[in-house]
Amino acid sequence: METLDKARITHLFKVGILASLLALSADMILGWGVADESLTGLDQYFSRYLTVSDARIVLSAVLGMIGITVECLCYFGIYRLIASRSGKRAHAYRAGLIGMVAFGPFTHVVCCASVYHLNALNRLDPSKAAAGTVSFVLSFLLPVMAFFLPFFLTTAVVQFIAFIKDETPYPKWCCVFSILSGLPAVILIKLIGNYPAVYAISTGWISIGSLITFTGLLASMKNAEM
Repeated sequence: METLDKARITHLFKVGILASLLALSADMILGWGVADESLTGLDQYFSRYLTVSDARIVLSAVLGMIGITVECLCYFGIYRLIASRSGKRAHAYRAGLIGMVAFGPFTHVVCCASVYHLNALNRLDPSKAAAGTVSFVLSFLLPVMAFFLPFFLTTAVVQFIAFIKDETPYPKWCCVFSILSGLPAVILIKLIGNYPAVYAISTGWISIGSLITFTGLLASMKNAEM
């Protein structure tokens, strides 16, 4: 049983909110655009990124690298909550967080590099841009995501189990404050249609999940037995 430092956990959640907003802004900078509905398949999917300038791509990469790193580190506030009730569960959660810190920012930067590669190819030969970008994604982005996703899912699943099994000071219903909570929110937003803001927000579903998590747990702290 660890002694909880409520002030430090509160501070981590507050910083986590700011970091999530920074990471979300990076995602929105990269994702702001509309799909060309006259196209089909991958050409249509990639078309929303063709209006993204090189400066926006670089800015998104830098802001995202900083925001995601800090965002992931702030999840150690939840690690402290779990460690106060279950050392075994906390160790599993920490392992997931370490992987997220290591590969989360890197994944974002490679995503930005993929968009840069798409636009560079499009300037040279638009007919080959989509196919060339798919090759780039398979060679570089997919391997990075293969490392990131197991840690990401481990963190999300372990956190959910810890809350459900009363292995934190929070009530069970706080399990809804999860990094995965951004996914259903984005699915609903995408129903609005083909608009720049919709694509921009949907790009940042992980950061939206983090924002919901940190804000929800901070607001619910009065219900926790701390």
